[in-house]
Order: sequence, then structure tokens, then C-alpha cells
Amino acid sequence: MHKAAKKAKAAAPAASGKSQLVAALLCFFLGGLSIHRFYLGYTGLAILQIVLNIFIIGFIWVLIDLIRILTGSLQPKNGTYEKTL
Repeated sequence: MHKAAKKAKAAAPAASGKSQLVAALLCFFLGGLSIHRFYLGYTGLAILQIVLNIFIIGFIWVLIDLIRILTGSLQPKNGTYEKTL
């Protein structure tokens, strides 16, 4: 195998077993509870988001998360989506 191919293969993040569609649906329907963040592995941010949601500030964050999930810029913490939209 060529060096460039090995380097590209090593640089690619491993699939996490998470579905982008599931993440988007969780964000859309249960975003106020930050379930999508727990699903993606961001426990600390999920707790912070819940606290902010109590003060109504977090809705903007949830909306941004939904857009980021749909565009693919918010990936699971430990890799990439197993299934994408």
C-alpha cells in the first residue's frame, strides 16, 4: 500500500455506530432535553444544555445543533456516523 493511501486511511475517523438520522430526530423532537447530545456522547455539553434550557437560552443552541447535525458538521464524539442522511 502506498504511503499516501496508508496516511489517508489512518486519518479517517472510525465509524461510531451512530445514525445521523436518529441524531437529527432526537434533536428535533427531544432537543429541549438534550437527548441528541447524550446519544452523540457529549454528556457534559448535554447537561450544560439542559441547564440553559431551563432558562430558555438553550433553544437557540438546540436549533444550531439541528442545523449542524443535518449538514454533517456535528459528528459523534468518538468517530463518524455509521449511517448518514
